Amino acid sequence: MDCPVLRTVTSHLSLDVHQPLELIVAVAVADGSYDRSDVLTVRSDDGPLDVVEVKSAHGGRVHRVWTPEGRVVVDYQATVTGVADVPPVDDVDLIEYRRPSRYADSDRLLAFARDQFGSLTGIALVEAVVGWVSGHVTYLTGSSVPTDGATDTLLKRRGVCRDFAHLVVALLRARDTPARLASVYAPGLKPMDFHAVAEAYVDGGWHVVDATGLAPRDAMLRIATGRDATDTAFLSYYGGSLTMRAMTVTAAVRGALELAEVGDLRALR
Repeated sequence: MDCPVLRTVTSHLSLDVHQPLELIVAVAVADGSYDRSDVLTVRSDDGPLDVVEVKSAHGGRVHRVWTPEGRVVVDYQATVTGVADVPPVDDVDLIEYRRPSRYADSDRLLAFARDQFGSLTGIALVEAVVGWVSGHVTYLTGSSVPTDGATDTLLKRRGVCRDFAHLVVALLRARDTPARLASVYAPGLKPMDFHAVAEAYVDGGWHVVDATGLAPRDAMLRIATGRDATDTAFLSYYGGSLTMRAMTVTAAVRGALELAEVGDLRALR
């Protein structure tokens, strides 16, 4: 299908902060050449809090806020019209994203990847890896913990979207193909949530692949990009403690949605 021209997304986080802390939020749509209108607000019991935006890799936008004790609510909404141009490939990324990382521990999967995928390269390798993960790992909410990496998912054979993405990334890297993780808003995703997908460098560009098959790739909107979940977490905090009370995510696109075959290359735009 043609790329969607109008996408709307929202996220709502309700937190109980037990001691004052520094909150890092990565829920904003990444910079791109599309037309974006968005607003992010953070409120405590006493009113709005000051928010500082910090630029991260690949157009990402991280927001920092120092929060007092008590209820803190983060709300974000965005409307995106059009699609982003595909940025040029940076050679340093082709080095960085072939290396093992905390949750995509490709160095532990070298023998498995060699035995399973042999001499496959390019899109044939991507299709084989995605097909293997999709066919051998069960999507099951609550079946993994935040410290699980690709090797844990391979052994457990179950996980959620980030686990699928980590395993795809690690297996591709184990066969010398650059791969990275992206957090996205995904219209059509069921159950609706923040979503994690892999991006593989193939045929001269970065292309999104999703072994969960839970959402059309054409409509996805990039939030953050990096080595693994270390670089793409939607929420982190320092200097205190908090409890997540509630989280709601929405993502919609004007027009029909269609799941494309793995071999039909798609870029996050």
